[in-house]
This record gives sequence, C-alpha cells and structure tokens, in this order.
Amino acid sequence: MIEVRILTPEWSRSLEVDAIFLPGVLGEFEILPNHAPIISTLAKGRLRWRIGGREETLSAEGGVARLDHNVLDVCLEKADRI
Repeated sequence: MIEVRILTPEWSRSLEVDAIFLPGVLGEFEILPNHAPIISTLAKGRLRWRIGGREETLSAEGGVARLDHNVLDVCLEKADRI
C-alpha cells in the first residue's frame, strides 16, 4: 500500500491506495508500492488511484509530488474536493 497525502490551499486528505497514476508534465506515470523515491512536477489533469478493485479520480490544476518509503505527498494548486 501507498500512503497518499493530498494537500491543496483549501483542504487536505490522506488515503491508502494500491496504485496511483499522476499527470506528470512529461506524461502520465504510475506509482506502485516500493517505487523508488521521486519528485515530479504535475500538469493539469486527473489523478487516478486504485483501492481494491475500485478506481477513483480527482481533477487537478497542477502541482508537485514527492514519494519516499511508500509515502506520497501531492501538493496541488487547485483540485476538486474528494
């Protein structure tokens, strides 16, 4: 599992996911458990994640993501509330 902490100027939320897809500035990329540490700028687009067999999405205006030891911090400029 990956602990995801989503932060925006208006709200924040934490959740645990099996996998997450992020809209990187060079294209969408996937993060699975035990992924190598990474920092990436995010473009406007949709974040998608899987919990069990269910997929959820979030529309975002861009931001930055940092992964280390299965903890992903996602700081977004603006996003729909989930």
